[in-house]
Amino acid sequence: MPDADLRLLIHGANGRMGRALLRLCEEQPGCSAVAAVSRRAPAQRVVDGVAHFAANEMAAVPAFDVAVDFSLPEAFDAVLALCVERQTALVSGTTGLSDAQRAAIQAASTIIPVLWASNFSIGVAVLHQLVRRAAAALPGWDCDIIEMHHTRKLDAPSGTALTLGAVAEQGGATPRYAAIRAGDIVGEHLIQFAGPGERIELVHRATDRDIFGRGALRGAAWLAGKQAGSYTLADMLDDPAGLDSPAHPV
Repeated sequence: MPDADLRLLIHGANGRMGRALLRLCEEQPGCSAVAAVSRRAPAQRVVDGVAHFAANEMAAVPAFDVAVDFSLPEAFDAVLALCVERQTALVSGTTGLSDAQRAAIQAASTIIPVLWASNFSIGVAVLHQLVRRAAAALPGWDCDIIEMHHTRKLDAPSGTALTLGAVAEQGGATPRYAAIRAGDIVGEHLIQFAGPGERIELVHRATDRDIFGRGALRGAAWLAGKQAGSYTLADMLDDPAGLDSPAHPV
């Protein structure tokens, strides 16, 4: 890729994550948000140099290298279709997707590079590895996943909790879930393994929503220029080039 800013389409721009991504991208050297898409018609067409579009105008967005999507399941199909049409990479943190939508991601990954994650915290990506190892090493132990989020979060258990549960299942555990919605908690996940006379707790606490935005931008920089395929944050962490991926691909 030429030595130029990484051009991003921010999809779900009016949400908490979308607003954070626009701000973080503006602050990050080598990163340029060229378009912001939200469900409703924008009050202003250009804000801080970024062109804004309604979802039904997405076909008109300018050229971009990677779409970064934090939206809702009902909005996801359109951005996936646009990326396939334009042959561009997609980074998505939209949760609550249906089985059909997950199948569509797999189909799209034969054409474009796709990185989907329920949580873009680098710490949570490392937590996945720890949970898998603990589950494999502790056969027969009880496994409980307790997650806490702010009162406005819709899905429960969270997508992150379900992904952690799937990782625990890979190690042989049978996870149980509990969800708490309270105040303005950004996100906390506790995975407890309990056996006779002892227990192990693995905990991740997010105190700043920006960690998810920084992780998504890092993922976008790493994904740009990759061959078609379905990628994970673990793939990025396992790649020496991804250990210190800037906002601009090397």
